[in-house]
Amino acid sequence: MAESDSFLHLARPLGPATIGSQPTTAPLNVIIQPQAIFSILDHSLRRNVDQERVIGTLLGVRSEDGQEVEIRNCFAVGHTETQEQVEVDMEYQKQMLSLHLKANPKEVLVGWYATSAELNTFSALIQNFYGGQGDGTWPHPAVHLTISTEAGKDIEARTYISAPVGVTAERAADSAAFIPVPYEIRYGDAEKSGLELISGAKDREDRTTSVLTDIESLERAIEEVLGMLDRVSKYVEAVIEEEAPPSSALGQFLLNALALAPKVNPEDIERDFNNHIQDVLVPMVLEAAKQTEQVRKVVKEAEGNEEGEVVVVVIEEEEEKVEEKAESGHEQAASAYLQSSIYM
Repeated sequence: MAESDSFLHLARPLGPATIGSQPTTAPLNVIIQPQAIFSILDHSLRRNVDQERVIGTLLGVRSEDGQEVEIRNCFAVGHTETQEQVEVDMEYQKQMLSLHLKANPKEVLVGWYATSAELNTFSALIQNFYGGQGDGTWPHPAVHLTISTEAGKDIEARTYISAPVGVTAERAADSAAFIPVPYEIRYGDAEKSGLELISGAKDREDRTTSVLTDIESLERAIEEVLGMLDRVSKYVEAVIEEEAPPSSALGQFLLNALALAPKVNPEDIERDFNNHIQDVLVPMVLEAAKQTEQVRKVVKEAEGNEEGEVVVVVIEEEEEKVEEKAESGHEQAASAYLQSSIYM
């Protein structure tokens, strides 16, 4: 008998299907927005002591071809879970879903979340509900997001889709094969600034941090850019001197980044920069002038008294502080600008 190779063809499972219908392909990638994770963590912190996990509904957008799902929002759904059974408030879930879709018509139901990495029979029941026809994600598969919130350990996220298993309809209702899919936590510039501000409190005992002013934010951003430019310059010098291995991919990336730099005159940059600084300083001066005017009214009422003379001295000191602060802020920004101009 001639030898022959055996092959096993594996296909990505699809969502639950009925006879005569054809579902779309499953998502290949899941994008998670940070605000959704924060909402899930907040829900986990507010759970009852006897609850091992909490669940909720995921909302977001889906690409036209269904290959990518972006999770943008979520809301909590009450449920009771024991060793024998699980009860989910489906009526509340439907009402909240309807309200959210009215407020955000561009978003759709994409799946559900749980604050536990464990997958069990109850998970299959809930998964089949969210992926079903009618009020579910059909014909697209529901995305199941798990967030581990165990104390003392790092937060871990996982995303799954599922396919039905079971030879009968009764068995298929409480059974599902969970298949992991890749995910990505993506955030924009606004979210990045907020996350950096929050992370600044992790090393402090009181777990608090102060909001940076516009001048401080600008100075910090310029310092970060200067630091990145310094690291890139050192790497390029090391490659030229054959002290570091070259990378064609990194070189192409740097070339593309430099090609995106706008072609403008240094005088135009300096003019725009000074205009921006003036826009930042004007609100500070106006606020100080408003406070000074209020104090002057008090002085006018107390004119001729010793208290009035004391207040006048205080006003003069405050005015000097405002002027020094404005000059200091302008000098800091100008210094950072001069440092950055060295690399231009």
